[in-house]
Order: sequence, then structure tokens, then C-alpha cells
Amino acid sequence: MRFAVVAFLLAAGLAGPALAAPAKALAPELQPLGFLVGRWTAGEGKTAQGTASGRSAFSIEAGGKALLRRDHTTLKGPDGKRAGALDQVMLIYPEGGTFRADYSDGQHVIHYAKARVEPGRSVVFDAPGQAGAPSFRLSYAAEGADALKVSFEMAAPGETAFRPVAVGEMKRAPAKARKSKKKVAA
Repeated sequence: MRFAVVAFLLAAGLAGPALAAPAKALAPELQPLGFLVGRWTAGEGKTAQGTASGRSAFSIEAGGKALLRRDHTTLKGPDGKRAGALDQVMLIYPEGGTFRADYSDGQHVIHYAKARVEPGRSVVFDAPGQAGAPSFRLSYAAEGADALKVSFEMAAPGETAFRPVAVGEMKRAPAKARKSKKKVAA
């Protein structure tokens, strides 16, 4: 059975970035979100239960037709002590005249059904709540070429007013230095 799943993933092209090289350029329909591409670090941002810090990377995937966000977040309680950590992923893609995004942290899944975009400057993803479930909003706003303001908000079931869950700022991480291959004389 495991072999069948792996074979399916390989055939479907879903086996991961190690098997397929990402495109170097975004497809035209994703270019308004190009400001997100890259590696980012976050200092301590405010959350409903304390603070959070971490790192994110937005990579170009699927021949330039999708963005993949990968995050690692460290959480601290109100007392400043470590309260946990989580890894998250979000796939961003154009569909039906808007951008959609699917988020997971291994415990929760959020389907962002639409987005409002100011090309090259900001994007606001909205996930309307199903009956009895909360609605979510995730916003990114460029602050120059090397900073992003981030806001994650939630509206309780049946309510329209959003309340902040986490807000913060990310800075573009410096490019990794390439290791040079030095030839050693024999």
C-alpha cells in the first residue's frame, strides 16, 4: 500500500521539492504576489497568548504557477517562557479570478477562498467560516523591499468583526552565501 501511495505521488508530481526543480520566474497571473518570494525572519510579534517569532520562506513552485509558504514559529507565553513551536505550510495559487490559499499546521486546515491584492504591495486572504465555524483573514503588506507587516485575524462564528490573533513584522533574510568548491592540490 505504501508503495502505491508513493507511486501515485510521483505520478501526480506531488512528491515534493526534492524531486522537481522550482521555476525561476512566476507565471504572469502570480506576479502581483512576487513581493512575497524569498526567505523572511520575524522578531517577536504579539499573539493572543504571548509572543511568537520565527522564519518563513515563500518559494516558487509548480512551474511558476504556485507559491509555497513554509514556516517555523516559536511561541512564548505571557511570562516570556517558551510555550511551544509549530511548523506550517500554505499553498497559494490562482483560481477562478482570485487567489486561493490552503494552510495547514498539522492540526488545523484553513481554506482561504478569495484574496484582495494591491499588486506588488499587499494581499489579504479571506476564509469565510462555515456554519458554526470562525472566519479568518491573513494579510501581508510590503514595507519597502525588505519588510512585511503580517496580520492574522479571526471572527467568531456568526460575527463579522475580526479580532487580531497575531500581528508582527518580518524582515527579508540575507541571501545564503554559496559554498565555493576549492580544489585541493594533491
